[in-house]
Amino acid sequence: MNPNKYISDVVKKIPPSGIRKFFDLVTNSKDIISLGVGEPDFVTPWEIRKEGIETLCRGNTTYTSNLGLLELRIAISYFLKTHYDLNYDPEKEIMVTIGASEAIDLALRALLNDGDEVLIPEPSYVSYAPCVILTRGVPVFIPTDEKNNFILTPDDLRSKITSKTKALILLYPNNPTGAIMKKEDLEEIVDVIIEKDLIVISDEIYSELTYEGKHVSIASLPGMKERTILINGFSKAFAMTGWRLGYIAAEHEFIEAMNKIHQYTTICAPITAQYAAIKGIYECEEDIIKMRETYDQRRRFIVNGFREIGLDCFEPKGAFYIFPSIKKTGMTSEEFCEKLLKEEKVAVVPGNAFGPSGEGYVRVSYAYSIDKIAKALERIKRFAEKIL
Repeated sequence: MNPNKYISDVVKKIPPSGIRKFFDLVTNSKDIISLGVGEPDFVTPWEIRKEGIETLCRGNTTYTSNLGLLELRIAISYFLKTHYDLNYDPEKEIMVTIGASEAIDLALRALLNDGDEVLIPEPSYVSYAPCVILTRGVPVFIPTDEKNNFILTPDDLRSKITSKTKALILLYPNNPTGAIMKKEDLEEIVDVIIEKDLIVISDEIYSELTYEGKHVSIASLPGMKERTILINGFSKAFAMTGWRLGYIAAEHEFIEAMNKIHQYTTICAPITAQYAAIKGIYECEEDIIKMRETYDQRRRFIVNGFREIGLDCFEPKGAFYIFPSIKKTGMTSEEFCEKLLKEEKVAVVPGNAFGPSGEGYVRVSYAYSIDKIAKALERIKRFAEKIL
């Protein structure tokens, strides 16, 4: 028997994650300093962990509503209002998901018919295009450029729209570049979005990790709430990656459609994580601020470090990544990363893992201690001195 012949042609054509594929090389290696994983190095704040423990001790181990605990949806509504001036009805316009990853999948499956096109600015997070393909949609990439601060411009957006375009995915603050789109940047693309009748899937998982000013959601702009599916979660800002908890805020009709899929596949998010997240929203604001301040310190330290080494480095204004250019080395992104790993035992991610316009760059996470970053910079400097 050949199991491979039974596997879907669509699945066969999807390449493995460029991030995971590269880090298979790291798994069994010793003395590696990895600056590759996009995961907070902070432990989940104690009040959240304590609530999780107490929830289990109380015996709260059942299913919840498909949409999630109403108490959590009320808390999320409060969070969105107080942080981003967004108004969502917790009973009808918010649903809780198993991480932001499930939220992305639900949004795409609820929206797309065969052949519908989805616009994806890139460099961008690796899972969007495969998720579009798995829904029988067509991903269409919009290259962004460092000279424009890696933001999506109205001209770039308009140039990729066809009669089959249905949705636009936005990820700002951006993974991998750390770019943000300010209110005025978003306002410039809103007219195109409304004119062309597009739906926006706005992945705002890094919204609380914005270092200059406050994050602005495109859903807060006139005419955009009704055509935006807002995705967020607790993994990054609350350091809750392993709790697997995200959420969607959108018009009731969108929520109803996504909940149909959710109830037949995952049923609901884990109840323990939901109760813990309520505590996080109401009592862990100071923890979020402290983590953000620490990331900001690391951000400035690592950007300065790369520039002193002699590698050009775009200054990120959000998330916890830098995206330095390695073009002056004459190497491809993968060559640079493989040689750096082999010769100096530092792991970073090739920029082309995030799309063709990421070629010539590498993604470096600063979700690590200053000491670890400093040691990695010493090794990268030694490596660069041999090739520059």
